[in-house]
Amino acid sequence: MANDAHELSWIRVVLIGRDPRVTLIRIAVIVVLVVLARAYVIAPIQVRGGSMLPTYQERGGNFVNRIAYLTSSPRRFDVVAIRFAGDHVMLMKRIIGMPGETIEFRHGRVYINGQELTEPHMDFENYPCDWEMPPRQLGPDEYYVVGDNRSGPRELHEAGVVRGERFVGRILLKKNLRWRR
Repeated sequence: MANDAHELSWIRVVLIGRDPRVTLIRIAVIVVLVVLARAYVIAPIQVRGGSMLPTYQERGGNFVNRIAYLTSSPRRFDVVAIRFAGDHVMLMKRIIGMPGETIEFRHGRVYINGQELTEPHMDFENYPCDWEMPPRQLGPDEYYVVGDNRSGPRELHEAGVVRGERFVGRILLKKNLRWRR
């Protein structure tokens, strides 16, 4: 009987700690930190559609670093989450054009200020692109964003000029996670 009481006390210590009040305070602090991190630091995002193939698979998951651009500016080739409709609908796109640059598409290739842009992340063999777009100069806070899968007509893609204020943050992982629904 005494042995059973000793075993029960160890189970209680493991589950709720030696002092239940301290355990409750720890749980409350952890919950507050998780809620604050979710609201202001990191957010989950799920890829829907094939616009970022082959880099990010459809229905894959990732995280958005919401504070990435507080201390640094967006850079070319960053994959970003863009506020599309409220806080819950975001687009995942790659930055290819920076403020003040002139961007154009010729025979599916991107030209920045008249020079062809080397895009090591692109798979033109499996995802060919034939887009054409005349030169367009970006404004002071404008970025040109596009998905990695440019195999369909440009008119069917969510691509184009975005003001920096619409960036939610930078995508954390280079590949996506497999989330089940």
